[in-house]
Amino acid sequence: MPEKTEAQKRAQKNYMDKFAIARVRMEKRRYEDIQAHAAAQGESVNGFINRAITETMERDTAGHVREAKDLDGKK
Repeated sequence: MPEKTEAQKRAQKNYMDKFAIARVRMEKRRYEDIQAHAAAQGESVNGFINRAITETMERDTAGHVREAKDLDGKK
């Protein structure tokens, strides 16, 4: 593969600067299970983890809305 041009390097850096890196520690066996599950879903480990976080946050937020309605007596 040919070496990247300076413009390609700048473009890649600009793209990567949009992201933060979060490191997660887990037992190797658990990671292997996550890899297998993600592959079975047709996604990467990164994609699966991001989806799991998004879905959990949405569910948690919906739960807080329900709790607030319950406290107001608006079931």
